[in-house]
Amino acid sequence: MRLNLPSHLLVVALSLLTGCLIVFPASAAPFSFSTGNPDGLIGTASRPDALGAFEIESADDFLLTQPTSINSVSFTGLLVGGNISNLALTQTVLEIYRVFPADSNVARTSGPPTFSTPQVPTRVNSPSDVEFVGAAIGDFSSVTATQVSPTFTVGNSVTPGGIHPFPNQTTLGNGSQTGQEVQFTVNLSNPFVLPPDHYFFVPQVAMDQGFFLWLSAPRPIVPPGTPFMPDLQSWTRDANLDPDWLRVGTDIVGGTTPPTFNAVFSLTGVTVPEPTTLALLGLALGGLAFARRRPH
Repeated sequence: MRLNLPSHLLVVALSLLTGCLIVFPASAAPFSFSTGNPDGLIGTASRPDALGAFEIESADDFLLTQPTSINSVSFTGLLVGGNISNLALTQTVLEIYRVFPADSNVARTSGPPTFSTPQVPTRVNSPSDVEFVGAAIGDFSSVTATQVSPTFTVGNSVTPGGIHPFPNQTTLGNGSQTGQEVQFTVNLSNPFVLPPDHYFFVPQVAMDQGFFLWLSAPRPIVPPGTPFMPDLQSWTRDANLDPDWLRVGTDIVGGTTPPTFNAVFSLTGVTVPEPTTLALLGLALGGLAFARRRPH
């Protein structure tokens, strides 16, 4: 059907449509987040189910207040008993979890206020049972490992085999570890497109010799990190504890005044524009239809 409009209405329509096209990209903005630099307090194992090893996941949180597309991540860890030549970079896995009780079976817990299970003291503020989204080699445009220091030592650790269910969860940790400090950078060809929410990030690194420990960062976050609230402590689990999680500081390290930890990672991307273009276009066309019906 051909629409015959007076010339002055065509000018209005074109002006409104042009305005829509300008507004849409202008609402996007660069996004970046960082927990800062390693503090040397602890390193926690995190690896995929690959090369004959059982899965271990360590998680730290971040907050999004706008829809965001994350296209690059970096994280820093310790290679113990091996070095960069022992990395299986094609086995690298990245996961994003929401905060419990999202994506979780609450019925298997004790319910409020602790949401405990036979395996863990609490699930409050933990990652969810299952991941919200994940990425592996087919989703990466590149994954690289760069030596930061040939030798770095952490004061404590949670190594493979160091995670135990309740009531034996408090081990005080597995002690000091020394290795090669390495920063990993992963660029995503399939970005994580996430709605506003509170999330946990989990990187997993495979090695054919030795093991990877994700290094801790200061908590609360300090410059050059990006502080936010509430900043939750790091959690961890292995294949035997799944789907439950333990707090690295409060549950595993323990003590009279348990420490709490963040982990070293950063995220970059862009905020996703709100879908205003179609709405404005609809208003423009609706206004034109109304104008045509008005008597002159």
